[in-house]
Amino acid sequence: MTHPPRPESGAPQVWTGRARNRMQWVLAACGAACMALGIELAVEGPDAASGLAPLVMSVVGCVAVGLLVLFGTVAFTHVRVRVDHDAVDVRCGHIGVPRRRIPLEQVSGAQLAPLVSPRNWGGWGYRWRPEEGTAVVVRRGQGLVIDLGSGRRFTVTVDDAQGAVDTIRDLLTLRRHTSGA
Repeated sequence: MTHPPRPESGAPQVWTGRARNRMQWVLAACGAACMALGIELAVEGPDAASGLAPLVMSVVGCVAVGLLVLFGTVAFTHVRVRVDHDAVDVRCGHIGVPRRRIPLEQVSGAQLAPLVSPRNWGGWGYRWRPEEGTAVVVRRGQGLVIDLGSGRRFTVTVDDAQGAVDTIRDLLTLRRHTSGA
């Protein structure tokens, strides 16, 4: 979504976008089911033949795996991106964690990635690859690639990534003109 341009610059004041992945909810449901199994085992209590130790290990294992899967997937059901005159702000999930704030002073450019795929990054979530940089991948599709200088990049899947690219480029041009560079 692009907001009306500022009169003095022609660049939008703020650009916001998001991307969603509803399939992550299926994985979250699997995590919840695993937690429910652990709770069910705890409620039923130990079997006379098996003893307490195997039960405790089963309950702790099911609950731990369930929590990891549940919260690990819910954090990446969607991503929100906001570009303004100060920074590019990326927030994941419903509580906004993980979060990445990139001050505009650190941005040297932006480009559109027509296809960002979890396969290229090794899965969904917050990813790092030495040759590609870091990324937030919540779904397959277009993405925003932010050049951070020295060959470093940050990629995020987002709807209307071209709008974000245009806004960042306009803000960088405006910043250069106002700083006299």
